[in-house]
Amino acid sequence: MAISTVLDLTRLAATLLFVNGQTTQRTIEAAERLAGMLGFRASLLPRWGELHLRIDDGTEARAESFAADPVGVDMGKVAATLSVIDQLGDGRLDIAAARSALQAIGRRPPIGLARFAALAGAGAAALGVIFGAAYLLSLVLIALSAAAGACLRRGIAGISHNAFVQPFCAALLAGVAGAVAVDLQVSSMLRLIAVCPCMILVPGPHLLNGTMDLARARIALGASRIGFASLSIVMICTGLLVGLSLGGVTLPVSGQSDPVPVLYDVIAAGVAVAAYGTFFAMPWRMLPVPMLIGMAAHAARWATISLAGGSVEAGALVACLLVGTIVTPVADRLRLPFAAFAFAAVVSLIPGVFLFRLGGGLVDLATLGAKASPDLLLGTIADGATAMLIILAMAFGLIVPKLFIEHFYPGLAGPPRPDPG
Repeated sequence: MAISTVLDLTRLAATLLFVNGQTTQRTIEAAERLAGMLGFRASLLPRWGELHLRIDDGTEARAESFAADPVGVDMGKVAATLSVIDQLGDGRLDIAAARSALQAIGRRPPIGLARFAALAGAGAAALGVIFGAAYLLSLVLIALSAAAGACLRRGIAGISHNAFVQPFCAALLAGVAGAVAVDLQVSSMLRLIAVCPCMILVPGPHLLNGTMDLARARIALGASRIGFASLSIVMICTGLLVGLSLGGVTLPVSGQSDPVPVLYDVIAAGVAVAAYGTFFAMPWRMLPVPMLIGMAAHAARWATISLAGGSVEAGALVACLLVGTIVTPVADRLRLPFAAFAFAAVVSLIPGVFLFRLGGGLVDLATLGAKASPDLLLGTIADGATAMLIILAMAFGLIVPKLFIEHFYPGLAGPPRPDPG
């Protein structure tokens, strides 16, 4: 078999996995396994925006560097790519058929606009319920704003490939919608009407993948992923605050969320998980799995806070430890990327409210200067500290069980189950 053929096939598979949200470690392992099945050795070095691949058979070696931007998340493409590798190893596909299948996977269109917008609205409304929106009108406004933002993002995607323009414009629209709702006195739930549509924009899988790369000492790639996610969050905050300012409205700091009954909390968490699973192109038949995991995690969080008297940070830690322990073997069995799967299950725990209030507080401090009140300063610090602690608790809770299981119990997940689709 020509080494160039193996190089090309491995390049196709590695690129599909890397750019669609698969963890770096699993991408490397898949490339090595694919080449090994064909009698070659592969060495893959991922960098931000580039993959360097080397193939050799002991007597001849060839290397190639090619562009690959890991800014997308598509669990369907990851599962399908791993399925092709499995079928090639089992002899159900030959080299030519595998190459054609991988090329077809790369050409798959994103999910339909109607489904994307509808689930964006449902997910944002579910987050509204979790954070205390008790009135139907508020939930309807949140859903309409998020759905309109989803349509706007799709429209912008057709004219610009800049990864930061879409979240900025969608957050800008959400801010304007929140400001209009307050100016017209349609609803007093400014914080949630403006913030919930922005929370579904937070790039959680990139934060998790970046943290896992840092944990494995892939410093450059991990820092790049974290930097990309951080810049995306900055653009979301900027769009939200600019949109609010157009209506002369500010985002208050240190507000309190109303307590939510456990049944509403858990059901809303399941809806939010379904929405994010749809965003990440998870196959329909697999959606109930992360939904059940996410609902169990939210029940654990609710019990930690409401029954045990724990803090929101402790609640996030307990929920994410549960999710990380369950999702690690399940994601391998279902052939899905861990970061997207895990984040979909805990999306409702993301401290978007605190992050956005932190941004609003910093703007107010810069505007008022020495005239700023001590309460504003303390509220801003409290929001920032709470957001950072929750993010750290989530990262720790999701990643430590994964690293522990993979190191001490690598066979816990059992043999991978090929995706029949």
